Amino acid sequence: MSGYEVEHNIPTKEDKPEQPARRPDLSTFFSTLELVDTSDPQAHHNVHALPQPENVAAAFRLLANAFDMMRGRPADERGDSTTGGDDLLASMIEQLRQHADDPPSELKGVPDSFLDELERVPNKSLKPSDTCPICVNPFLEDQYPLVVELPCHPDHRFDLDCIKPWLKLNSTCPLDRKELLKKKKPSPPPADDEEEDYDDMYA
Repeated sequence: MSGYEVEHNIPTKEDKPEQPARRPDLSTFFSTLELVDTSDPQAHHNVHALPQPENVAAAFRLLANAFDMMRGRPADERGDSTTGGDDLLASMIEQLRQHADDPPSELKGVPDSFLDELERVPNKSLKPSDTCPICVNPFLEDQYPLVVELPCHPDHRFDLDCIKPWLKLNSTCPLDRKELLKKKKPSPPPADDEEEDYDDMYA
């Protein structure tokens, strides 16, 4: 420790307790995702290009491994005393591994615009006991929590950093498996009243 730090009472790395990471580093996953994500037409010049199956499989495998690392941490490190989060993570990992073994021809994830429009949950409406169903950490333990609510249910709240990679590969809620990208219903055919009026007029 230098004299300046002592004189100005600046804590050093040795003084600060090491905070465990809330989730694994996903930079490799997002790099791989760029190769296979065709949901953004501006990022891909050939809209009809299909991603390589080995890259799709790698994206699913990388996320499964990251979630497995998250699941492998001791419960007290994750702020979790129950197995609810483990059950959810286990089923998510299993689904990701199935897709890695038999990759789809294209991803069925959500576009970035969907993630941008997800409803943000204000910190003041979060209780200290509220946890992310994926990482099982209390939201408010994060210095800058960014919590989003999925449109399927008002209680389906997640850390954006946890749910984003899942939604980029799957457009379903991990809790109830509901499809989040609603297909637009075709508009109903025009009413026949106008034609009948026309016929009456010229009958």
